[in-house]
Amino acid sequence: MKHIAIVGAGIAGLSCAEALVRMGARVSLFDKGRGPGGRLASRRIETPLGTTVFDFGAQYFTVRDPAFAAQVHAWEARGLVTPWQTARHDAYIGVPTMNAVVRDLAGQHDVSFSSLVKGLTRHGRKWRLVCAGHDQALYDAVVLALPAEQTAPILTLHDFELAQSALFARSQPCWTGMFVFTDRLAHDVGIVRDKGVIAWAARDNGKPGRSGPERWVVQAAPDWSVRHLEELPETIAPLLLAALAGELAAPMPAPIAQSAHRWRYALSAGTGLGSLWNPALRIGACSDWLLGPRIECAWLSGLHLAERMMAAPAVAAE
Repeated sequence: MKHIAIVGAGIAGLSCAEALVRMGARVSLFDKGRGPGGRLASRRIETPLGTTVFDFGAQYFTVRDPAFAAQVHAWEARGLVTPWQTARHDAYIGVPTMNAVVRDLAGQHDVSFSSLVKGLTRHGRKWRLVCAGHDQALYDAVVLALPAEQTAPILTLHDFELAQSALFARSQPCWTGMFVFTDRLAHDVGIVRDKGVIAWAARDNGKPGRSGPERWVVQAAPDWSVRHLEELPETIAPLLLAALAGELAAPMPAPIAQSAHRWRYALSAGTGLGSLWNPALRIGACSDWLLGPRIECAWLSGLHLAERMMAAPAVAAE
C-alpha cells in the first residue's frame, strides 16, 4: 500500500487523510503545532480563578455544501459540534471547544506534532521530509496542507507552475486578544461585529456548551492588524481591550488575565482551484486558500485532493 505524507494537520490535512485512508492508502501527518487545532485552535490561559480555555481562532463555521453538511450532521450526532444561532442562523461551533473536531480526527490517524517540515527532497520516485528528528522515511506522495505563504517556498523547488498559484494567493493577518474578567461585562448579546478596530468580539463563555468565568475574544480588523503586525503581544492586548471598552460604552473592569496572538495567515482570499496535484511527481496541496476563507472550504479542499490523488494511476497503482 502506498504511504503518503501530509504536512499540516489542520482541517484540510485531516480531511484529506480521512478520505485517503478510506480509499485504502496509508497516511502519516506532520504538524509544527504542539497539538491539533490550526485555525480551529483553542488556548489555555492560567488565571486567579483557574485555567480558562479560549477559542482564539475561527469563532464558528457555516455549512453550504451537501457533503460537508452530511459530515457536520455526523459530528453533531456524536456531540462534537452544536449550532450557535446567536452568531448566525447557520453557524456551528465545536464542543467543548472549537478544536473538538480536529482533535477527534487527529486521534484516528498517525500524526506527529511539534514537527516542523522545512522542505522536501526527491529520492528516485519517492519523497523525504526535511524535518528535525524525523526518521527519514520515504513517501510515495506528499500533500502540503499549509497556508499559501508556507506552501509556495516548498513547491517552488519542485513544481514552479503549481507554486505560482500559492505565490499569488495572499492571506490577511489578524491580531486576537483574549481577556478574562471577574464580573460580567455590560453587553446582553455578547457579540460585536465590524466596529472600528474590531472585526469580531464575543463573550467566549456565552457560547453553547461553554462555562467558566467571563471571558472575551477580540479580533482586530485586517487593515489594523497589518499596520500593527510586528508589534509585541504586550502592546497589542491593551489596545484591543481599549477598543472593546469603547464599543461597550460602559465601565470596563480590569481583566484578571489577558493575552494576544498574531495570526499571520488568518484570512485567505480563495483561488477557486479546489486543490493542486502533480500526478507525475506525486505532490499536491490542499487548504482553504484554494477555495475560500471558510472552514468548509478547507475540508472540501482536502477531500477534493484525495479524490484526485486516488484517481491518478501513478498513485493508485502499486
